[in-house]
Amino acid sequence: MKFEDLGLLPELLQAVAATGYTDPTPIQAQAIPVILAGKDILGGAQTGTGKTAGFTLPMLQRLARHASSSSSPARHPVRALILTPTRELAMQVFESVKTYSKFLPLRAICLYGGVDIRPQIEELRQGREIIVATPGRLLDHVSQKTVAFNQVEMLVLDEADRMLDMGFIPDIKRILALLPKERQSLLFSATFSEEIRKLADTMLKSPQLIEAAVRNSISETITHRVYPVAQEDKRHLLVHLLRHEDLRQVLVFVGTKFGASRLAHYLQRQGIEADAIHGDKSQQQRTEALEGFKAGRIRVLVGTDVAARGLDIDDLPHVINYELPHVAEDYIHRIGRTGRAGKSGAAISLVCPEEKMRLSDIEKIVKRKIEQIEVPGFERGSDHGVKADVEKPLRGRGRSRSNEDSGMRERNEELSRRADRERTPERTPMRSERSERPRLPQPMSHLPKLDFDPNKPYESRGTVAQPVEAPKGPLKQKRQVAALLGGRPKLDA
Repeated sequence: MKFEDLGLLPELLQAVAATGYTDPTPIQAQAIPVILAGKDILGGAQTGTGKTAGFTLPMLQRLARHASSSSSPARHPVRALILTPTRELAMQVFESVKTYSKFLPLRAICLYGGVDIRPQIEELRQGREIIVATPGRLLDHVSQKTVAFNQVEMLVLDEADRMLDMGFIPDIKRILALLPKERQSLLFSATFSEEIRKLADTMLKSPQLIEAAVRNSISETITHRVYPVAQEDKRHLLVHLLRHEDLRQVLVFVGTKFGASRLAHYLQRQGIEADAIHGDKSQQQRTEALEGFKAGRIRVLVGTDVAARGLDIDDLPHVINYELPHVAEDYIHRIGRTGRAGKSGAAISLVCPEEKMRLSDIEKIVKRKIEQIEVPGFERGSDHGVKADVEKPLRGRGRSRSNEDSGMRERNEELSRRADRERTPERTPMRSERSERPRLPQPMSHLPKLDFDPNKPYESRGTVAQPVEAPKGPLKQKRQVAALLGGRPKLDA
């Protein structure tokens, strides 16, 4: 099947041809005709299956009748709304909308938090037919009355399961209450939990279920490896793999935002180009890190699960799970960043003994036993002989932490021996003895010597101070000081 067989407009076919695509993916071939027919969809698709173009192309065709080159904002009301869980995914969908609508006079805008809201307000005032937004920032515009939904015809909810995990479902329900009842709704999710099905029942009308692949399936082009290692040795093993394996472009997943920043900083100190991406970073920092990673300036990008759904990186060769996810299905989303479009990829996991149960759950969901590889020097109970070669700081930056720890122990032992030599052999008096003994001031060599005993009462030595004789003759009158105001007063003769 070709894109020409799907009944798309010539303008859309021209845009698709400009991207180099000729054959639609399975999700595109199934979803596009159904959406063009105006039906609701409950779609199940993993990342990297072409899902974005699957709903973008038919949405643009259904809105093409409203396309206008007029500059009047009244001719460009909001017709379609696309909601995504993360900023990165919102920007990815927005780029797809711009790519496929380049030959249609339809306007689009991307709304997300972490940036100044005022430019977004100015752009909305000019009129936009398509809004791609995250739920939180969209509600900010609703509260400021800068957006209206009374003419919305289509609603797309992308990555609904991720929105559920991030706690966006209450915001989604608030937005649904503002939309017209008569509309076409599309819901896409990688997994279908009970909560997702309840949400689908509230927003969809007689939806058609479309699943492009077996649920929780993984690409056959991805190789899986597990490296057993102690928790405290994970970062050493990561540096070892980066230095001794052919790992050119690596996306590393950790569990927390703080852990992502700390690991990226550690890799930088080891001379490895690395950066972190997570929710606490500003949008500019996240964009710069992602662009540097795509351009090859950054070798390792450390992120949390917020990056698992929103990063679109062509030909990403390696994904490393520095910490296994708590939910086994998140493993599918993480490794979905590699092995896309039939290309090969590698999924590496560093697993400590505390994560054995998580590994077992992952093996159940992927329905395979993952190969375990032990690196010499990092086995449990080893002396970590490889560490000295692994954790080498940059030249001129001082000793490694292991050398610093040994040096500190030597200094402490030397101070302890010196204190033992200086300790007097006399018996230390008991507390009761110390309280009964009078405490006398100790002589100080740097003070002058006293000619009396400070511990005895004061005794007069018989010397009597001589009275001071009054001066003879008249006293000379002192000159008066000038007044602050009025000048110096004259003295009486």
